[in-house]
Amino acid sequence: MSIGANFTPSTRSLGLPRLNLRRPPLYSSPLSTVAFRTTTNAAPTLSWRANHSHSRPVLAFSGGDGINGGNGSNSSGGGGGEGEGGDSGDKNKAEAILVLANIGRSLDSIPKDLAAAIESGKIPGSIVLRYFELEKSPLFRWLLQFGGFKERLLADDLFLAKVFIECGVGVFTKTAAEYERRRENFFKELEIVFADVVMAIVADFMLVWLPAPTVALRPPIGVNAGSIARFFYSCPDNAFQVALAGTSYSFLQRIGAIVRNGSKLFAVGTCSSLVGTVVTNALINAKKAVDKSSADEVENVPVLSTSVAYGVYMAVSSNLRYQLLAGVIEQRILEPLLHQHKLMLSAICFAVRTGNTFLGSLLWVDYARWIGLQKAPEVE
Repeated sequence: MSIGANFTPSTRSLGLPRLNLRRPPLYSSPLSTVAFRTTTNAAPTLSWRANHSHSRPVLAFSGGDGINGGNGSNSSGGGGGEGEGGDSGDKNKAEAILVLANIGRSLDSIPKDLAAAIESGKIPGSIVLRYFELEKSPLFRWLLQFGGFKERLLADDLFLAKVFIECGVGVFTKTAAEYERRRENFFKELEIVFADVVMAIVADFMLVWLPAPTVALRPPIGVNAGSIARFFYSCPDNAFQVALAGTSYSFLQRIGAIVRNGSKLFAVGTCSSLVGTVVTNALINAKKAVDKSSADEVENVPVLSTSVAYGVYMAVSSNLRYQLLAGVIEQRILEPLLHQHKLMLSAICFAVRTGNTFLGSLLWVDYARWIGLQKAPEVE
């Protein structure tokens, strides 16, 4: 194998810095940038380019037609030029490969989707490091076998804790909110309270799952897919999530994320409400059969109208609140400030999510009364 050296003329004399291959450059450095591009046909070449924006040179390896092709665009959505996407993709690949070399692992020893993302330059070295950190835990190692959990844990290593927070406080906060709104009528409307709590708990997991920021490891969509399917496939999972280096999302794609998650949450809310109201009506009918005096006091909960109303509520109110919570409050504000203090970050996330859950319960009761689905208590 021959190596050709091409030097671009510069007005200053340049010295070749020593490369430290033991320490992967996880973040871009003004000192030097190393980028690799693999090839199968052309012999690799070594080029030395002066970076006039800094006082240090930039070293780049290229090998003809690599995996990323000539343009090197790795962006899954609009924004960013081809050159910028190619530079970021090559930089991501170099970082990830150096991390693997430093840890002593190969591409064959990691999942195929993660290896493909490294080859295409979609993820930086910091994501690869996070994967190996998560792999040390038996629980996380098991969850990383599932694509959905893997994409979310790589984007947020506290994702599982947030799921437990959301589901754990769901019963308490929703019951407390129901009591706040109903007061002395709480036990008289216990069947309705039960329906609200059941359908809310069923939906809690999905409210954390769907708007959670992700690291996209999915393969490209099929060539036979329609334009609408292609558009929503390219949208992020959270409209406000931070895009990785080499990836950018247009404003339209971020709006598409809200629409797509809204449609999913509508289905989740409708189905969970359907289950809750059916169970509630069964309890009401059983109560009527045992206590004949309560036959006129307790009415069955309308199944279809309640289910559709709750689906609309989740598609609009819950969708927007949880998108803002996960993408803005947690990822853009709390995590940059407290990323080195995981315990404090978890505690603040617990408080914020508890307040958001309680607020959602209050809004649901007001919404249900506003559309006439539930009756407000009579004031004497």
